[in-house]
Amino acid sequence: MMKKVLVLIAGAMMLAAPAMAVDIPQEATQAPAYNCDYQPSCEVAPGAYGKMSSPVTSKFNLSIGGFVKLDYAYNSVNLGNSGSLAPGSGAIPKTSSQQGQADQSIFTARQSRLWFKVGGPTFLGAKTNALIEADFYGDPSAAAESPQLRMRLAYGTLDWKNTQVMFGQFWDIFGPMAMSTVDFRQAASFGTPNNPRVPQIRLTQKVNFNDNNGLKFVLGLQDPNQDGNNNQSTSTATVTPPSGAVVPPATASSGNVGMTVNVAGQAMFVSKALGVAPGFYGMSMNSLTAGVFGLFGSQKVTGALMTQGTKHVDSYGYGFYTFVPVLRSSDGKSRAMTLSLEAQAYMASNMAFSTATAAAFTGPAANPNAAKGYGLGAQLIFYPIQDLGITAGYGRRNAYNYSNYGNDFQKRNSIVFANVAYDLNAAVRVAAEYENLNTQYGHVTSGSSVGTANIARFAAYYFF
Repeated sequence: MMKKVLVLIAGAMMLAAPAMAVDIPQEATQAPAYNCDYQPSCEVAPGAYGKMSSPVTSKFNLSIGGFVKLDYAYNSVNLGNSGSLAPGSGAIPKTSSQQGQADQSIFTARQSRLWFKVGGPTFLGAKTNALIEADFYGDPSAAAESPQLRMRLAYGTLDWKNTQVMFGQFWDIFGPMAMSTVDFRQAASFGTPNNPRVPQIRLTQKVNFNDNNGLKFVLGLQDPNQDGNNNQSTSTATVTPPSGAVVPPATASSGNVGMTVNVAGQAMFVSKALGVAPGFYGMSMNSLTAGVFGLFGSQKVTGALMTQGTKHVDSYGYGFYTFVPVLRSSDGKSRAMTLSLEAQAYMASNMAFSTATAAAFTGPAANPNAAKGYGLGAQLIFYPIQDLGITAGYGRRNAYNYSNYGNDFQKRNSIVFANVAYDLNAAVRVAAEYENLNTQYGHVTSGSSVGTANIARFAAYYFF
């Protein structure tokens, strides 16, 4: 009886073999498809211990990418749980505080990112594309092994030759410049506020004068995120400051009711006459660009303490941006012996939501006014050879009309930084950076009027 059973099982397996073979990838039958360095039974192990490559399919063309990033930061002051980044509020602990007299050493891999790109069907002659990108900074107070996924970008586009329609979440239209720092805060609180990702719909239109020169216009409607950031009856910046940081007290017991979406735009002159040079992170090759940008929105401030009951408060900003290839690429691709200059300056009102201003409101609680401020930033990116990049920059954010602010307000914030990055190959990059962050406080009631942080930062990347 046992022999009959064994014969039947063997026969069934022989009959099943052709069907089983259909599911085996062709490459597995032609070359080793497994990685056995870690697991003796790797052919049955899942994930990284199993087959190291397999096809990814989608309804449309799908690609996957991102990077692994390990950061180490030594801070001369204690910047709290998110100390691997410069504080989002811009507030550095006073030198007289406990945090200002302590230091900090911190590792993190939460800046690692994952993205999915999709190329879909055409529409009226336009290519359609989409992208979703996430990192792991959803809850910086959580344990290192328990990060939360955070949506960074999520958008779809319709692309014609000179026209693009984008909808979803993308970088704020206000302030095109982002400092090319190893610190992924990118000086957002120190003169370059283009760091928030904002739900929006935008139209980009190119107007070509000739093969080398033209204009680029951007016009978009953005989420009025000043309401979401200011509806907790506070006049401070929207990002929770690190422990020991000083922020201005609330000036109005009020809520905010959105009246309109924010309207933002850019108008840029673009020229190929000077060639191209590396831009942000040395990953893009940019032409000469110069132009203006701006944003406008409006809201109602309501509250029992207000003598007027409600009050209209506008959010607005305007500024100038430029990118200059000082030393051009020899062939439009090589980074060797290239130098670029990027700069920006702006004026803003009630724009704490994007860190363009350090506060939202100033003045008495019964009649608050929009906080005003200005900012500027500039950086040089130099590549002596293809794989070595050197970047140095300066940024500053300043309050306007000091007399309108309360006690211990952020009078000005500044950053001086320099970094070096070297690409070991197409995937691996190592980088080191020095930052000096400074906050000057006004109308100080106690302690020091200055907060200063000296930061040494190291990072290792694996781009895929």
